[in-house]
Amino acid sequence: MSLDVTDLRAFYASPLGTVTQRLVGRTVHRLLGSVSGLRVLGLGYAVPYLGPVRHAAERTLALMPAAQGVVNWPGTGRSASVLADPTMMPLPDAAVDRAILIHAVEGVESPAELMQEVWRVLTPGGRLIVAVPNRRGLWARLDTTPFGHGQPYSRSQLGRLMRETLFSPEHWAETLYVPPIEGWLTLRTAAAWERLGTGLALPFAGLHVVEATKQLYRPVTVQARRAARLAPRVLVPAAAPAPVPGGV
Repeated sequence: MSLDVTDLRAFYASPLGTVTQRLVGRTVHRLLGSVSGLRVLGLGYAVPYLGPVRHAAERTLALMPAAQGVVNWPGTGRSASVLADPTMMPLPDAAVDRAILIHAVEGVESPAELMQEVWRVLTPGGRLIVAVPNRRGLWARLDTTPFGHGQPYSRSQLGRLMRETLFSPEHWAETLYVPPIEGWLTLRTAAAWERLGTGLALPFAGLHVVEATKQLYRPVTVQARRAARLAPRVLVPAAAPAPVPGGV
């Protein structure tokens, strides 16, 4: 179930939300790379992470699910946010080069339909960044943050969803090792938590972040050709030669 947009906006306005935006944004933008001259779609509630993208990309659009609600974004200038059904986006085929999905996959009834729609609007070879709660992490177990709502994923489950919807996972990252506790000590040591968790590759990060590429064709399993079975040879009796006249 999607959270209300007012709850999401309130979380990111809090001290814990500010730390979350900094840590998750660092991972997302590292995987995203340069977006100069590209068209970028933010799906779910991705606006906290679209600020640096908007100034570099050719065009940036923030699409928010109808069940969640929408806020005007950016705060100044022409609005680039839209309210729509994420499984029926008002975009033509191959309309965007990059997609960022945050607070999206875990909150929909049919993640496969969502990913199929993202596949449709991405250009051939387009890439997407997906961030979902880690089912083994503490953030998925507490509903005091937006990542404690909806369906969390293991890494294998997320990879399977990518492959079943014709996306090829390229790079994986984990983030949010800091406990989701609104306390001054926790917030001041958030960077240390992140360095420790990343350095030791601990399995209890709050989020999985994956970069995947759109596949153009579904892989086909090649079966080994069976050797043709030859029928056994049959000896056909030949007629005896005719006797020679005058022979012995």
